Amino acid sequence: MNDPKVIVALDYPDSEQALDFSRKVKPEQCRLKVGKELFTSAGPVLVETLIGQGFDVFLDLKFHDIPNTVRQACAAAARLGVWMLNVHTLGGKAMMQAAREGVECVAQRPFLIGVTVLTSLSNEDLGQLGIEKPLPQLVEQLTRSAIDSGLDGVVCSAQEARALRASIGESALLVTPGIRPEWAQSDDQSRIMTPQQALADGASYLVIGRPITRHENPKAALETINESIVSVAT
Repeated sequence: MNDPKVIVALDYPDSEQALDFSRKVKPEQCRLKVGKELFTSAGPVLVETLIGQGFDVFLDLKFHDIPNTVRQACAAAARLGVWMLNVHTLGGKAMMQAAREGVECVAQRPFLIGVTVLTSLSNEDLGQLGIEKPLPQLVEQLTRSAIDSGLDGVVCSAQEARALRASIGESALLVTPGIRPEWAQSDDQSRIMTPQQALADGASYLVIGRPITRHENPKAALETINESIVSVAT
């Protein structure tokens, strides 16, 4: 696959386990996501190692701070050579615009996307936070703010992908976690969808972790998912 749609979430506690997985698969099969636990444990060296192996790396640190701090953090991530990174859209337009300025420090800048609403949250959870706007409306509002601020797209639930794609057009990236093949458990995700349906509904990339990384044969699980989406991946 020239443009692999699966981003494997390396939700491991240390670099040894992450690198053990990366040696079992090929860059042509997937991209790799390094999140907060792994980055805190292993640091930038792991990211550089994975890039050196030929993988596109999505650095999933969800930056959310004052604009100058986020600008500098995004610049540091861009200099690592990552393929994609993200910020929280609730940080506001000034922060997102600063993030975009930060990634411009390299010749081939990474994709910059915004986290809208975590896929573990429901309308009830938002209500407890004092947010009364229905979840789909909130996601669309945050997505438009991200695009207006110069971001390349957003992280969203696949359940919002169809409506967002119709609203914002084809150019923006929609990166969807909460993806679960029919044979996998839902775990702690409350807004989930199968890989085939997510792509059919407009998702650009699929973030999949435990169904692959905790499978008894991770390589086979990844290959099975890739085979299942051939007809809908473009």
